[in-house]
Amino acid sequence: MTSTRADRVQLLRSLHTPSRPLALANAWDVASARVIEEAGAPVIATTSAGAAWSLGSPDGETLTRDDALRLIARIVAAVAVPVTADIEGGYASDAAGVAETVAGVLAAGAAGINIEDGPRPPAEFEARLAVARRVTERAGVDLFVNARIDTFLLALGDPETRLEETLARARRYVDSGADGVFVPGVTDAATLSVLAREISVPLNVMAGPGAPTVAELGALGVARVSLGSGVAQAAYAAARRAARELSATGAYASLGDGIAFRELDALVAGPR
Repeated sequence: MTSTRADRVQLLRSLHTPSRPLALANAWDVASARVIEEAGAPVIATTSAGAAWSLGSPDGETLTRDDALRLIARIVAAVAVPVTADIEGGYASDAAGVAETVAGVLAAGAAGINIEDGPRPPAEFEARLAVARRVTERAGVDLFVNARIDTFLLALGDPETRLEETLARARRYVDSGADGVFVPGVTDAATLSVLAREISVPLNVMAGPGAPTVAELGALGVARVSLGSGVAQAAYAAARRAARELSATGAYASLGDGIAFRELDALVAGPR
């Protein structure tokens, strides 16, 4: 068990390596975090979409900062491994607000954050990254800042120059304080090889059905692989299958793959 913030952040940093990429099945509440930890995960990463859905909000920074921070704090308190928190664009309208969010993340005890540019101009996102780094420096603590670039995920700009734009953003974001770069929405080997070669910090990608395996992604230079909202989507799909089966046939076969009650109850109540 890593007992101090410095230990947890150092462990998180050390796990970013293409030789054995950090593989993250993202959690959205305490129970999912404990299940993922018990399965052997060395780090818990949150999914902002899954967190928002669990609290009755759609994805896209509709969750309030306070709600997001409370959930992060509960997850951090529930697990023994480092937690990296998805804070979308910072749950704020400007860089000053991002500073408040990052301060709250530090208070919650998280070892890292994932923060995204989305449709914002790169200069605006640079300011958010810079203020996040200043908050950690003033607090005298470390935090792994993973900058998400949404050019591929949101199909931003000209497809012919999208790779070049992504690399340009990556360079700017690293200069502004990013420790890692996350480029979701791309899994083809040629593009990933270029991204991994040209980006000077660990590359994070998002994977799912049809994507290369974690080992294959590592061979391309990827250091971190996330499932994003995929696990939450699969969990909600299981709930829908059970409800539809019950409604349509009055049967319960779809419940057969569930975690045993006592096992799940013990996981949630177990030692931290």
